[in-house]
Amino acid sequence: MTFAQGERIYQFRALSDLWTGSANGKHNRLITTGLLGSIRWWFEVLVRGLGGSACDPTDTKCKDRKHCVVCELFGCTGWARKFRFEVLGKDGTPKTTQITQNDPFQFCFAELRPIRVEEWTLLDATLRLIAGYGAIGGKTVFKPTDESSRAGRPHHKDSHHKDYGLVQMIQSRQFDGTGRGDLKTYLSLSERKKINHGEFAWASLQRFWCVKKKYLARQTGNASTFNHVIGRPEPKQQSGQNDSWIAGRRPDRRNKIEAESKKVFSFKDPESARRTFGFVMSIKSDNPALIDFDAMTKRLQDVWGKDGWEFLTGEKIIDRLFAKEEDRP
Repeated sequence: MTFAQGERIYQFRALSDLWTGSANGKHNRLITTGLLGSIRWWFEVLVRGLGGSACDPTDTKCKDRKHCVVCELFGCTGWARKFRFEVLGKDGTPKTTQITQNDPFQFCFAELRPIRVEEWTLLDATLRLIAGYGAIGGKTVFKPTDESSRAGRPHHKDSHHKDYGLVQMIQSRQFDGTGRGDLKTYLSLSERKKINHGEFAWASLQRFWCVKKKYLARQTGNASTFNHVIGRPEPKQQSGQNDSWIAGRRPDRRNKIEAESKKVFSFKDPESARRTFGFVMSIKSDNPALIDFDAMTKRLQDVWGKDGWEFLTGEKIIDRLFAKEEDRP
């Protein structure tokens, strides 16, 4: 991360292609709003994980002066974003083409109005969260495959099994040493807007988990570790019969049912960045219908065994994000 008066520049390398959407039917253009929207979403996940309030911008509007922490920084109706966001290439000029695997690139946040040190710290932690444990941009819901019949097929013919959104942060350090306790105090200030997270309560690091160096995939027409974990039938052509909260939901326009994302994401390539992460319905529950951390761990043990991997809860990840730099893994 480099500093200039009023701006922060973070340097990255793409470990896979990044998908930001298409413009005028062209898929090779970089749409910065696609990346900024993803950063904002992960910022919300972090804020909720630290006990703060974050509204759903598609539903709840922070129209009064008591903005939630997210809207305060990223903007909302009647309140402008505090920074200008640009994606730069290696040479420091604005990047306009799609970011592809191995591309170096930079995120530039130029201050337009005063940004508090706590806001910079949260933004820095969000970017490290994405790079270390998550993914950025679109098409991250695509799932890998190990089917031999698909080996060697061109990516454009098998793009729904391609990994998108993995990045490496080249330079990383906590912005100024602001600790987790200081941030919790900032997030709990009395003037902050208090929000009932309702159906979006799951989008929080308190319900997040991640396993590195492991992935879920379809092995054959009748076997899929991915489907086993999300609770769908493993044979092909049957998965749509058992949609659930964790498995997601396909849209049904006839019955006015909107699509809902899976809550498990898995990435196979590159091998050095393999990871599987997701969210649970409850941290701890006696109701077997509610998937909690113990239930998710059991499902993962069913397909990976008990040894050779570590189940990281969001709480452990928060500890790592806000550890001293020399103590980070």
